Amino acid sequence: MQITRQADYAVRAILYLAQLGVGHKASTSQIAEDQEIPLSFLAKIIAQLSVAGLLQTMRGARGGVMLARPPEEITLLDVVEAIDGPIMLNECVSGEYECPLAECPMRKVWSGAQADLVQRLRETNFAQFLKPALVNPV
Repeated sequence: MQITRQADYAVRAILYLAQLGVGHKASTSQIAEDQEIPLSFLAKIIAQLSVAGLLQTMRGARGGVMLARPPEEITLLDVVEAIDGPIMLNECVSGEYECPLAECPMRKVWSGAQADLVQRLRETNFAQFLKPALVNPV
């Protein structure tokens, strides 16, 4: 399984904004340039992240993009699912899929692997990627 390029770009954009600090904004063009993301592609990603409640956008000369929530409240799962939808390793783990193979042992493996991945992404927030503040020695 591989996340889409769009989800990867979304993660990079959120991390970039998290590194700026809470309440700081950047222009979409600045993010695109610094993160080497095509501007037109990033604009669509920003829109999706905004609809998902992860980013706040402001128009105008002093506009820009900033996190809608603190970095510790935004998980990798939030970002990936905002772009790619729910994680599903195999269609057989969907409750709507009826496997033609009776008692297939693989469903349990796929379901477990998917649950592990979702849990790992849910437990990983963007504050964990920020450098700790330097403490001045006394």
